[in-house]
Amino acid sequence: MEHIRVAQIVNTHGVRGEVRVRPLTDFPDVRFAPGKQLLLKPTTKPGGQVRTVVVERSRPHKQWWLLKFADFDSLNAVEPFKGSELWAPADEALPLAEGEYLFRDIIGCRVWTTDGRDIGVVQNILRPGANDVWVVRDGQKEYLIPYIDDVVRRIDVTARRIVIYPMPGLLEDEE
Repeated sequence: MEHIRVAQIVNTHGVRGEVRVRPLTDFPDVRFAPGKQLLLKPTTKPGGQVRTVVVERSRPHKQWWLLKFADFDSLNAVEPFKGSELWAPADEALPLAEGEYLFRDIIGCRVWTTDGRDIGVVQNILRPGANDVWVVRDGQKEYLIPYIDDVVRRIDVTARRIVIYPMPGLLEDEE
């Protein structure tokens, strides 16, 4: 069965077995609902054990989500999970409306301007408020590109290519 990455465990929270996760999904309330089974894959320990965990409870906390897994009731029980990734079955993916994309479809796409300038690759997606912001890096520079119609002109997920219109001031190195 194919799985998709939905979160990364960034730290523990409190002493009762909660973990703080960085969601990599647009639907954290669905992905982290009580009773959901997720695969926990260690990324910091080579050869670490992949295990199934069951969400006992979850809640948003600032830009993170706090998760409590069934049968893991202490700080010591979840401490080894720091840095691990959480994966969900791909067949549980929710249908998307026109113009909506999964993070995994956007991250890794090369970004070009309407005049043909390659500005880099989408490395991350931030969710500060009204719209998503794509973090685009070209090796030396980092650009923050708002996902709004005035800027993002074309997305071709198959070709891994995005075309943007760089509004004045968007790319700081422009004259």
